[in-house]
Amino acid sequence: MLKKHSVKLWGHSTSITIEDIFWHTLKDIAEKRDIPLKNLIEEIDEARTGNLSSALRVYVCHYYQALVKSCP
Repeated sequence: MLKKHSVKLWGHSTSITIEDIFWHTLKDIAEKRDIPLKNLIEEIDEARTGNLSSALRVYVCHYYQALVKSCP
C-alpha cells in the first residue's frame, strides 16, 4: 500500500509517496548506519537521476543485493 510521508530535505518540506515496506526498510538502514533518516534520504536525493520515490526503492534493493552478495 502506498503512503505519503512528509520530510524536510535541504530545508524544504516535501512529500514522498512510497510503500510502507520501503519506508520501514529505509528507517532500518538509517538506524544501522547510525544516521538520521533525513540524511539518508538527502544522500539518495543527491545521487538520483529520476523520481525520488523510485530512487528510494532502488537504493533499498541495491543495499540488500550488496548484503546478499557479501554472504558466503
